[in-house]
Amino acid sequence: MLRVCVIGMGPIGNLHADIYQADQLVELVGVCDRLPERARAAGERLNVPWFTEAENMLGTIGPDVCSVATGGYEYGSDHYLPTIQALNAGCHVLCEKPISNEVAPAQEMVALAKEKDLCFGIDLNHRCTPAARLAKQWVDQGRLGHLLFMNMAMWIGKFQELESPYYHLKALHPHTIDVMRYFCGEIEQVHCFALQAPGRNIWSTASINMQFSNGVVGHLTGSYDIERGHPMERCEVAGTKGRFVLDDMWREVTLYPAGNLEKTVYTNPVFGGYGGFDDTFRDRIHRFILQVSNGDSPDQIDGSGLDGLKAQQVIAAAIESLDTGKVITVN
Repeated sequence: MLRVCVIGMGPIGNLHADIYQADQLVELVGVCDRLPERARAAGERLNVPWFTEAENMLGTIGPDVCSVATGGYEYGSDHYLPTIQALNAGCHVLCEKPISNEVAPAQEMVALAKEKDLCFGIDLNHRCTPAARLAKQWVDQGRLGHLLFMNMAMWIGKFQELESPYYHLKALHPHTIDVMRYFCGEIEQVHCFALQAPGRNIWSTASINMQFSNGVVGHLTGSYDIERGHPMERCEVAGTKGRFVLDDMWREVTLYPAGNLEKTVYTNPVFGGYGGFDDTFRDRIHRFILQVSNGDSPDQIDGSGLDGLKAQQVIAAAIESLDTGKVITVN
């Protein structure tokens, strides 16, 4: 049984901890937050030791796996240090998205995990549903034929004042870009347009055109300006033999074969299926734990640190395109 700690005990960190306590493959052995009141509250609620310094917890407990669920500037600046500390302590790490709000620290995190031969995953939970896996199976089986285009959209209302003009792009779109890469491969070029909705001080709605390395063309629309509701996400992938449409990350996926009026539909079951968005976290966290437990090599991790890094590189190129008005090649 793997021994697990969680760093960062906000709402997401507490969700990680609850999921670990319910997973039979692991034992939750410690929690940490730099705010003593949050660390204490989580430790007492979960009946585990609590700490205010990550290095102290790592050295005292010596866990096998560590979740990093901190936040920071642009919701990602505080991921770097605890991830580096956990990797240096010999822990496999599952880090919240974005891997980091900047590319250079993310590169260091990925490089250190590779150097230490440790599993490093990012909570890219939108790929971790039965519907998304079925759609990926259709792609891999060639049921869409030669891929042609992809359209992706996600909208979530975030109306509070945010500290960075790029917050929407950096905090939300690791998910959408990961889904696009999951189905269609590496993204090579991007061209981004964005607007600030009335009363906003951030680029709150964005439209990004993409060229994939395999020739597929794609488009992403994202917004923080629409009230959260159902649905909130839509993904369409088309090829010469058909296309699929994935509504939300887990609700329903439909395959439309070319020249055939019979379609195939997977709908989340009423009983035994996903009951809500939190189930995507359970799936993703259990998948990471299962891969570590099975001894999968670091380069086999589903939703890896490298996947998280590549998503941030696409976002960085989109921001450069927004600032310059140019088509940008992804580094």
